[in-house]
Amino acid sequence: MDQQKIKILIADDSAITRGIFEKNFQASGLFEIVGMVSNGRKAIDFCSENDVDLVISDYDMPEMNGIETTKILTKQMGIPVCIYSEDSSVRSQALQEGAMLFEVRPSFSSFTSQSMTPFIEKIAETYTKRFSSTHHHNKKSSSAINEEKKQTGYPAHCYDILCIGASTGGPTAVQEVLKGLGNNFPLPILYVQHIDSGSDKKMVEWFSKTCPNTPMELAKDGQIAQKGHVYMAPADTHLIIDYINSAGAPVLKLSDEPPERFLKPAVNKLFRSAASHYKNNCLAVLLTGMGRDGAEGCKEIVDNGGYTIAEDKSTCAVFGMPAAAIELDAATKVYPRGVIAREILRLV
Repeated sequence: MDQQKIKILIADDSAITRGIFEKNFQASGLFEIVGMVSNGRKAIDFCSENDVDLVISDYDMPEMNGIETTKILTKQMGIPVCIYSEDSSVRSQALQEGAMLFEVRPSFSSFTSQSMTPFIEKIAETYTKRFSSTHHHNKKSSSAINEEKKQTGYPAHCYDILCIGASTGGPTAVQEVLKGLGNNFPLPILYVQHIDSGSDKKMVEWFSKTCPNTPMELAKDGQIAQKGHVYMAPADTHLIIDYINSAGAPVLKLSDEPPERFLKPAVNKLFRSAASHYKNNCLAVLLTGMGRDGAEGCKEIVDNGGYTIAEDKSTCAVFGMPAAAIELDAATKVYPRGVIAREILRLV
């Protein structure tokens, strides 16, 4: 019977509410509590690493509220959400943004276990009707796949290159991702940043100080990219992959081709090149930035079987480039910035 229980995560900034919910959801016999967190961002982080069937979320939380959390969990991660609040006026907003269900939170001022029963049963009934026939089947398949990956290595096929593209707000975004990759990252990293002439060397020096775990340098023509090192496109020069040598390492090329959409270097140039050479072994990340650069390159990577991650709107300085990739169905996954490094590490 335990295997049929609905695995839920409770998200509420009140420790009292979390405690009451935990006790009563567990006692119902319908649910298994797999975690409890205090805000939406922590809920997303938890769900990216754990097997969760359903998230039970408060509407009003600090850092990321229930609505913003629901958008990411339901639309990008495929996890249904039940939102609750003492304020019934937010019902329509919650449902419009993708919540499976909105419920008025039981009053704890006159709390009894009986007052929670209708609330809990409604959530279980709605989930069972809408998701259990397919969702638990998928969960079972996912578990089997995960077990297979534990035995054979994750993922099913390996990635041999990581490409990163960014524009407005990019340096701090890339810094957070690179720091999160830790030491001895197993892939070469190629990085295109829209940058003014004369600023590229200073930026590389800044990265070298703030991200010593992933040494960075300006890419050179004919250079062989090493694992765990970052190669940034110089200002006013496109960075592409010339060919893959006999050892499987990318040999870099600096191209003086005309700007693409007034941009040089262009993220699209790098991403297309990586897609062409690495096919389904290409992993790419498109971060904050104005415009559409990188979206078409992401599309080519995905079309060739590769994997792309776009930064979620909630953490972008400018939600232009990632939004364009999402519009093209060129983002395999969409994550807030703080989750991206962890996802990369899981993949490689």
